[in-house]
Amino acid sequence: MSNRTDKTLLYKGLNTMAICLLCCFTGPSLLYVAFGNPTKPLYYPMIIVGCIVCLAAIIIGFKGIKQIGDSMFKRN
Repeated sequence: MSNRTDKTLLYKGLNTMAICLLCCFTGPSLLYVAFGNPTKPLYYPMIIVGCIVCLAAIIIGFKGIKQIGDSMFKRN
């Protein structure tokens, strides 16, 4: 009985974390641009999209951490 890392699941988790990193920079950037121009017609849509991207970053981050943990600690 050996505990080996499932490499395919580990790579999938790392790819998920890369997407999370992208969302972690995109969401706050959108919010910064939106709050900088409150008189523009795209003010509210940009705030909504920015909040959705920030929430997606949190959810995707937890999913990626779970995948990485499962690849290391689950037994087959």
